[in-house]
Amino acid sequence: MTRVSLKLFFVALAILAVDFVSKWMVNFYFQPSELSSIFFPFGGVPIFQNLLGIDFCIHHVTNRGAAWGIGSSLQDLLLFVRIAVVVGLAAYVRLSPKARQYRYPLIMIMAGGLGNIIDYFVYGHVIDMFHLFFWGYSYPVFNIADASIFLGIVWLLLHSFVSKKNAITTTS
Repeated sequence: MTRVSLKLFFVALAILAVDFVSKWMVNFYFQPSELSSIFFPFGGVPIFQNLLGIDFCIHHVTNRGAAWGIGSSLQDLLLFVRIAVVVGLAAYVRLSPKARQYRYPLIMIMAGGLGNIIDYFVYGHVIDMFHLFFWGYSYPVFNIADASIFLGIVWLLLHSFVSKKNAITTTS
């Protein structure tokens, strides 16, 4: 195993560990029925309130679908799609020479996907817990795995944008 492969493994392992522990703690300590609007106007346990108009709480939510609960009646199909995406990305990272420059964001996406796959087998659904409110707008509840997927995609988009900008600059 090369030094880079070892780093990638530990990045994925760290994401999975933090994701698993945070979901276990929320599932163990914060059952959905225990959360009350007494603590927070939107439900949940407040972490901070009105910080530049932003509120943040821990709110135990079970999600049987994909993002925003979409496709909750297709939970088994979503599991298959998640597994296919993780396996496909793993094959791409392992086999494609082009993937070298995208390894870290792709590992973040794979680890996040794997975290949500593990939830299906451990809990029967995905556990979401972080609830943000931006100036009165309730952002969908998410977890560490979702954040990892999101940040990996943003990293890929930024990398793509910078690469295209550099290509345009060098050809001019």
